[in-house]
Amino acid sequence: MDARLEPTWAAIDPQRLRRTLLEMVDIYSPSGKEEDIQLYLEARLAATGIPVRRQVVDDERYNLVTTMGDGEPSFYLVGHVDTVAAWDIEEYAAVEQWGVVRGLGSADMKGGCAAMVEAWLALATLPVEQQPSLGLLLTVGEEENGDGSMRFLQEHRPEWVVIGEPTSMLPAFRHFGYMEVALVTQGRRTHSSLPELGHNAIESMLRVLLQLERLPLLDQEAGRLVYSIREMSSSQAGFVVPDRCEALIDLHLSPDIDPGEVRRELEKSLIKARRTIKDLNLEASIAFEAGGYELEPDNRPARILEEVFPRLNLPLEFVSFRSHSDGNLFFQAGCKPLILGPGSLETAHTAEEQTSLAEVEAAARIYAALALM
Repeated sequence: MDARLEPTWAAIDPQRLRRTLLEMVDIYSPSGKEEDIQLYLEARLAATGIPVRRQVVDDERYNLVTTMGDGEPSFYLVGHVDTVAAWDIEEYAAVEQWGVVRGLGSADMKGGCAAMVEAWLALATLPVEQQPSLGLLLTVGEEENGDGSMRFLQEHRPEWVVIGEPTSMLPAFRHFGYMEVALVTQGRRTHSSLPELGHNAIESMLRVLLQLERLPLLDQEAGRLVYSIREMSSSQAGFVVPDRCEALIDLHLSPDIDPGEVRRELEKSLIKARRTIKDLNLEASIAFEAGGYELEPDNRPARILEEVFPRLNLPLEFVSFRSHSDGNLFFQAGCKPLILGPGSLETAHTAEEQTSLAEVEAAARIYAALALM
């Protein structure tokens, strides 16, 4: 193990880390409104004396990029500071109880970001000549379209990145692909008491969704293809038969499933739907598509993890990351992304979102060890 690890771990301050996480969760930062949290993090990082650069993404939105050591780093710590919108704008802030922090973004992924900032602060205490060649990227827009990471990748292509998405502290070198399918059905509006004179767009959508659900493609071995109807909404026009219905479908694909094959099967099914569902007026599009990836298991970060996890009394199990993340974008750009962070997907994006301070501290120590590899 690198001789610099012990002094770096000694410099990790659990109370400072706790304060960082609580203050981050208390700053509301949904996608598109990340400036307040970036100002907070910029001030925290600038205190080290290492320059922090604002990488402009669009008006009033920017990534934070900082590097230490010599040359352009081949390894970056990557975290996104944005969250989904609050379920309840009055109750998004941090609540701590028995070593667990609850609140919007505590798992996805302010816990991971706080751990990365703490690892950075600890590494910055090393003598300048001992500091590793390392980058830290705090990005915007991950919960929407990944525009922050796409902007970063226009200028930088590190060999390795670790992204602190919530994995319950289990490392993922295997990442699912993702497709977002947008469907729109059109109908004919009429008074709700006279449905026979109109055409109900919701009924059309339900028939389309039932036909899709019967696709052999979706009858996969558990965990290989995840099908989820994420949203459905109709025109809000009072006491009428709705004339428009929209649905968004999430498809999470294991790395061995070709998104092109899925797209072709969906298109066939929708052609059949137009032919068999009476008076169907359907628009369909693939709003987003990204293939999955699987990295070779024998790699330098994996060997570091095999050394570090026993020292932290953590179980080491290599898992698949089943959700979408900016990892797909980094992989497509030629980088090797490791997904590893505190908190779990089970609570992310819910009113019960949470992460434990013990996991966040362990993440900081692991990130520091990876930075010294």
